Amino acid sequence: MEIYPAIDLRGGRCVRLLQGRFDAETVYSDDPVQTALRWQEEGARWLHVVDLDGARVGKPQQLDVVERIIDAVRIPVQLGGGIRAIHHMEQAFNIGVARVVIGTAMVAGDDKFAQKIFFRERDLVVLGVDARDGKVAIRGWQEQTEVDALQFIKQMAEYGVRRAIFTDIARDGTMRGVNLEMLSLLVREAGIPIIASGGVASMDDLLALKQIGVEGVIIGQALYTGAISLREALEKVG
Repeated sequence: MEIYPAIDLRGGRCVRLLQGRFDAETVYSDDPVQTALRWQEEGARWLHVVDLDGARVGKPQQLDVVERIIDAVRIPVQLGGGIRAIHHMEQAFNIGVARVVIGTAMVAGDDKFAQKIFFRERDLVVLGVDARDGKVAIRGWQEQTEVDALQFIKQMAEYGVRRAIFTDIARDGTMRGVNLEMLSLLVREAGIPIIASGGVASMDDLLALKQIGVEGVIIGQALYTGAISLREALEKVG
């Protein structure tokens, strides 16, 4: 099971939001590059970077910071937040991003756009599915839809997406534990590998996620507070 330390960027700083709320921010570092180097030093094989400002306005806002991170580390970087057009993807790839995460553009766009993206760049694109009560939210989690998360993943899988990140918004940043029931359903029914995100609080959560068969897990708050040691996590479940 792959472990992705999360680096959420807002205004050039490394932060965490509670349930995606921009008015509930905790700043963990003014130097995202040093944070990235810390996780690399502790054994991370990937980094999951999110441009929160980009997610809010609908286009990348912090590619300069992301580029500095990529230049500093030796491990691949997965980037999400505000990537809603092909030229946004090209901008990300041009600075060395290994994979992009696209969610809003898939829900709000048309089927032809989704098919084109996954046909051209299927190995370089991850589907981002952020949900409340099983329904997809978009535009930096600010807009709720009635799109069923599982059915949406299955539809995108038919178009060629290779993996999906599922984030339970109600649990993100809360350290209340993961939504094992929903994640188990997705692992069984989605037809593609699932990366879990939101609520990871302890080694018990990681062991449970490994048992149900997720491909990977994104960890943020638990790493920054010290509730989980990245080194230990990699030794036990990585």
